[in-house]
Amino acid sequence: MWIDTHCHLDAREYGGASLDVARQAAEQGVSMIVIPAIDRHNLDTVAGLGAQAPNACYGLGIHPICVPKSTDDDLAALRAKVEASMDDPRFVAIGEIGLDFFIPELAEPAMREKQVHFLREQLRIARDFKLPVLTHVRKSQDQVLKQVRQITPNGGIAHAFNGSFQQAQGYIDVGFKLGFGGNMTFTRALQIRRLAAELPLSAIVLETDAPDISPAWVHPGVNTPQQIPRIGEVLAELRGIGVDEVRTATGANARFILPRMSGLLD
Repeated sequence: MWIDTHCHLDAREYGGASLDVARQAAEQGVSMIVIPAIDRHNLDTVAGLGAQAPNACYGLGIHPICVPKSTDDDLAALRAKVEASMDDPRFVAIGEIGLDFFIPELAEPAMREKQVHFLREQLRIARDFKLPVLTHVRKSQDQVLKQVRQITPNGGIAHAFNGSFQQAQGYIDVGFKLGFGGNMTFTRALQIRRLAAELPLSAIVLETDAPDISPAWVHPGVNTPQQIPRIGEVLAELRGIGVDEVRTATGANARFILPRMSGLLD
């Protein structure tokens, strides 16, 4: 089955038509869409979409780009929401969490420190509730991996992975899968395409990061989860294998790393 392991289905780019977007993805064979939260204010929103869309589930977390305006009270609210959501089978992960050192303001020393604090606290939540994490690792692969090694959750996904083979192996060694999506559809993305072609297929899951990271045939338009099958075709071409093999393997990988999600598909 096709699974989109990272899609911001609540994004304003969908103009309130998020359920239609999920339905259109289902019509293209996308069996499940994982919707990460980004801050305290959309925790209920993603949970609501998970309840309404038959092919959706969700994560709860505070994204690094939202850290500047977030407080420890937001972390406490997140922990409370996680605890209250454990009986909801559509709640599958802590995320989106991580570090972003690409945006200049976030790379300033004080904000780097605050981001690390928020990441560590959210890793503790994931560890305490035995949940996997959906991690943001933009220009921060080594730093996120360092924190994960110290406060180890129950597996996770390095979203939009764009590091080295050595960094990839580091995430694999701590039980993570690596997310690949629209970026690898661009012929100029040589490193990402090499990673997608040469890493073990058992380490790869598919994602869109919709509405962002549109594949080459959509760029610069709005991305949607219905692009997953065609993104999977690109991965199959890069690896020289059949599309069915990619669909089966990446679907199994996603179900393995997000076991609560897997229960929805049985």
